Amino acid sequence: MSDEAQLVAGLRRGDREAFDAIYDRYRPRVFAFLARLSGDRALAEDLLQETFVRLARRAPDLDPATRLRPWLFTVARNLFIDHRRWVVLDFDRLRDLALWPSRPRRVDETPFDLTEASEAERRIEAALLDLPTKYREAVLLVGIEGLAPNEAANILGVRPDALRQRLSRGRALLRDRLEKR
Repeated sequence: MSDEAQLVAGLRRGDREAFDAIYDRYRPRVFAFLARLSGDRALAEDLLQETFVRLARRAPDLDPATRLRPWLFTVARNLFIDHRRWVVLDFDRLRDLALWPSRPRRVDETPFDLTEASEAERRIEAALLDLPTKYREAVLLVGIEGLAPNEAANILGVRPDALRQRLSRGRALLRDRLEKR
């Protein structure tokens, strides 16, 4: 039995150590994906926590052959999409009520946070955020997270050839945006 299969089996039994091992293994990559997808570290942290809450709740019902990495990325992406739907609804309602405030500076931003990333990283992050969501997701999952294109296609619910097109177009758009910055 593989290490991942043992972790899934432990998770299904309610083994806290298995959950902790999964959390430690996948937390950094899922967080990075959500942070880059959303452009908001606080939101990414919230969605990350909800992703692992869902894992804990659904653990007893997981298929023994569950591949954790694609499962976690799928849940994280779906949570982000759900969040965006609610935000759009809320923004529309606020606009209708003429209560649209200017975006305040985040309370948790520190000078260290603002200077932490190098200029190149900031350019890449900004260029990624400029991409339309469908291209950004493809680039993040395959190019940044290192998932196989078939895994990424499965997570995004598209055919592998559609994913390859999104990836190709996303990389081209990213390259164009980086050249302009």
